[in-house]
Amino acid sequence: MGLKAALSKPFAAFVVWRSQKWKDAPIAAQEKIFRSLIQKAKDTAFGKDHGFATIASYADFKKQVPIQDYEDLKDYIDRVVTGEENVLWPGKPQYFAKTSGTTSGVKYIPISKESMPEHITAARNALLHYIHETGNTSFVDGKMIFLQGSPVLQEKAGVQTGRLSGIVAHHVPQYLQKNRLPSYPTNCIEDWEEKVDAIVKETIHEDMRLISGIPPWVQMYFDKLQQNAEGKPIKDIFKNFSLFVYGGVNFEPYRARLEESIGKRVDVIETYPASEGFIAYQDSQKEKGLLLLADAGIFYEFIPADEYHNDNPTRLSLAEVELEKNYAIILNTTAGLWGYSIGDTVKFVSKKPYRIVVTGRIKHYISAFGEHVIGEEVEHALLSVASQEGVEVTEFTVAPQVTPAEGGLPYHEWFVEFGSLPKDLEQFSEAVDQALQQKNIYYRDLIDGKILQRLKIRPLKKQAFIQYMRSQGKLGGQNKVPRLSNDRKIADELKGFTDIG
Repeated sequence: MGLKAALSKPFAAFVVWRSQKWKDAPIAAQEKIFRSLIQKAKDTAFGKDHGFATIASYADFKKQVPIQDYEDLKDYIDRVVTGEENVLWPGKPQYFAKTSGTTSGVKYIPISKESMPEHITAARNALLHYIHETGNTSFVDGKMIFLQGSPVLQEKAGVQTGRLSGIVAHHVPQYLQKNRLPSYPTNCIEDWEEKVDAIVKETIHEDMRLISGIPPWVQMYFDKLQQNAEGKPIKDIFKNFSLFVYGGVNFEPYRARLEESIGKRVDVIETYPASEGFIAYQDSQKEKGLLLLADAGIFYEFIPADEYHNDNPTRLSLAEVELEKNYAIILNTTAGLWGYSIGDTVKFVSKKPYRIVVTGRIKHYISAFGEHVIGEEVEHALLSVASQEGVEVTEFTVAPQVTPAEGGLPYHEWFVEFGSLPKDLEQFSEAVDQALQQKNIYYRDLIDGKILQRLKIRPLKKQAFIQYMRSQGKLGGQNKVPRLSNDRKIADELKGFTDIG
């Protein structure tokens, strides 16, 4: 055991002990953050416009601060982006995290000197909780790879600007720098496929022990490694590889293929970082869900998902949530985001401590007929049947088909890239449909009422989703294919990749 590995155990024990204090009193931690946020921002433009000086309680806050997304907050953010100070948070941001927008194009999410350390601390603590629980420190002495965006930053009104993962790359602790790959020049390559090729060359003969990234892009890295190693499984290329860290998407749709590529099962740590803040991480290999970070500079609110689009939805603090209910998560942060909807939905699976699972996206659902099918439901339906029948699923997305060209009732159209095809696609489709009906009673009622016909699965060619993402200029980085759409934009593009009509 090396010195770093030896020192990591007592350090992990200390961090876990310190974290236990707020885990035992999460509501008090949230109340403290709430008071601090209001006090620090009361003299900002947003604070003055919304009467922060008169806010004495969460009830006051709800009356004076609306729920808003980027578009709603854009006038304030535009002022920040042009260099104005004290708009949403005191002073100017330390960084802008650049993300893909919808109607507004590129979005610029402010990251302050107060919020930036929380990203680094949370990522570190996820690993330390793992070390403390499992005793496994072997990965600390080997090489680690973080598949991420380019660390090259640009300047906007005196503020460094780039992708969140690229910004974070500038804050990797010094004691990890010697272990970390890829090299800085390779990490700066913008073209994803060129970058992966360069990463393979740099890492294929290294002692890689920890690999981190979004699962579909890690799979692409594994595929390229195997092409360069005569098809060897990853466990034979990296004999000491033992830990996979990921975030951004549900791991389950990718687990079977990744494990097949690796050739063995490795421990995984799930994280929930967003440009707006680091929200949660997996603190246990034994317990379900991710630990909600109640002491990380974010005051959370939750809206029941089925009320989200109401004019006056219910807004709940952490103290008011219930288990196993689907909520839209709302953030108030030390970077000046207020009543901010990031578009994700979560469900609590524990209150001692508060642990969540990410269930989908508010905008990623199908409700063309009032069924409001969400990501968690389609993933469960497809993957449960695939597991029972030994079918491998690489990637998929679902959209409504309202006016079928062939006539007849409308249906949900599933575009699925299989690693291994079902023996009987019709039987498989029927089983998936039954599984979805069991998860969503509104969908079942529409099937029973002859308003919808059973779902249809369209198998896609190999690497269809990679080709699709390439065609959209979104290959690699933090880009992900939505599981669900309430329109046909993605579906119509994917029709060109189907094996059958």
